[in-house]
Amino acid sequence: MTALVGTRHLVRLAVRRDRIVLPLWALVIGILPASSAGAYEQLYPDAASRASLTTGMSANPSITLLYGPPFDLSTAGGFTAWRFGVFLPLFTALACIFTVTRHTRQEEDTGRQELLSSTVTGRYAALTAGLITAGIGAAGTGLLAALGLIGAGLPAGGSVAFGLTTTLTGLVFAAVAAIAAQLAEYSRTANGIASAVLGFAFLLRAVGDSATDVSWLSWLSPLGWATQTRPFAGDRWAVALLLVAVAVVLGTVAYRLLPRRDVGMGIFPARPGPPVAAPGLRSPFALAWRLHRGVLIGWTAGFAVLGAMFGSLAAGIGDLVGESAQAQQAFERLGGAQNLVDTFLAMIAGIFGMVASMYAVQATLRMRSEEIALRLEPLLATRVRRLQWAGSHLVFSLLGTALLLVVSGLFAGLLHGLRVGDVSGQVPAVLGATVAQAPAVWVVVGIAVVVFGFAPKLATAAWGVAAVFLLLSLFGPVVQAPQVVLDISPFTHVPKLPSAEFVVTPFAWLLGIAAVALATGLARFQRRDIG
Repeated sequence: MTALVGTRHLVRLAVRRDRIVLPLWALVIGILPASSAGAYEQLYPDAASRASLTTGMSANPSITLLYGPPFDLSTAGGFTAWRFGVFLPLFTALACIFTVTRHTRQEEDTGRQELLSSTVTGRYAALTAGLITAGIGAAGTGLLAALGLIGAGLPAGGSVAFGLTTTLTGLVFAAVAAIAAQLAEYSRTANGIASAVLGFAFLLRAVGDSATDVSWLSWLSPLGWATQTRPFAGDRWAVALLLVAVAVVLGTVAYRLLPRRDVGMGIFPARPGPPVAAPGLRSPFALAWRLHRGVLIGWTAGFAVLGAMFGSLAAGIGDLVGESAQAQQAFERLGGAQNLVDTFLAMIAGIFGMVASMYAVQATLRMRSEEIALRLEPLLATRVRRLQWAGSHLVFSLLGTALLLVVSGLFAGLLHGLRVGDVSGQVPAVLGATVAQAPAVWVVVGIAVVVFGFAPKLATAAWGVAAVFLLLSLFGPVVQAPQVVLDISPFTHVPKLPSAEFVVTPFAWLLGIAAVALATGLARFQRRDIG
């Protein structure tokens, strides 16, 4: 038990540090399924529309690749489990990965863990505290999802099964992150390893679900087990035991690896750099490139895959909505176009913009990470000026998001063009729709810079702002929220290209708001104390 001394105190510290992010993560992810369950009866009110939906989904491997196999689309519960059975565990797993890494490897990066280890804390206390904190978030997400579905009138058994698999999938990848934290010497590398494992699990499930001849691949992925639990379509509780067993095994591996390394080191030591820096590395921008390049490359690859996946789905969107007039109207409200394919392309362009805003917040808050890690002050003691340093990071916040939108538009337009036989026409149209989201994303960057400049201790609140914009844009039109509420999100004001008319005015307003926010935040940063 001495190896766990101090765990309770470290858990309290971790929960206090995550008192905003942890509840926000659980709330945002957990309430999504109930919103879909409530709309099912309106979208598919009769047996004919539900039969059309079932037939279309069963015959469309592209949709199955993205959402997983549809086990029962004749009920609101089965439809909800199909729509969110992959993505809810996926988002929960990502949150668990970042939480574990933040409270283990990142603490070692900053030197705080070495200081804590010199006090009365056990060798395994920090790892245990990180896993418990991630478990609290995963359990909260699963509980909110289950309670929301029960509140929407769905069967309690299926609701609990859905929430339980969401929680257990998060715990599996929390254990994966715990292993990565032992292997890598830096938090960025640990996050990259764990996220790559999650991405590989998604690909295994996608290939196994969409190709009947290799369906066994789904059983090699924890995300595949989450769908095979079949909430509201049989509730196969035994499959959930696979998630429990793997989480325990992977967690045990992490605990066995921990004593094999020193605090601050990894099982695989970092490769030493050259004794003398190259001339091209002697500038603030070169340092920023070194800090951002790995994350930017990973996000770019992810956007390329998402663009290809969504682009391949566009031509078959009619199968998704079936013959339901209500579903078609919902899609039209989301995209603002009468043509369903153009509506879908407009919708995915907006989704790419909202997801890109998450990268924008991450890149912008890297400035705060450098500040609290005490790496900024030594730089400012040289000839480097504050605005010069901040500008080198904002290049990646602004131009990095533009790159992500370009890549997603290119791949989505290419795959859609190949399916409809019009590559030359579809690539520019879809590319224009995704790039049009850039001014709205830059508004999010501006808000993050304002928070960083005026209230640096609350910098993580920028994540909450981006999440609110995402929720308003995705679900506000479907639930017919008042226009004044929808207008809070900058993504509401972007013309719904490719079918809507291009209007300069909203872009000018968004660019102006972003510029004012950036200038205001940077002006305050230039005058405030560092730290």
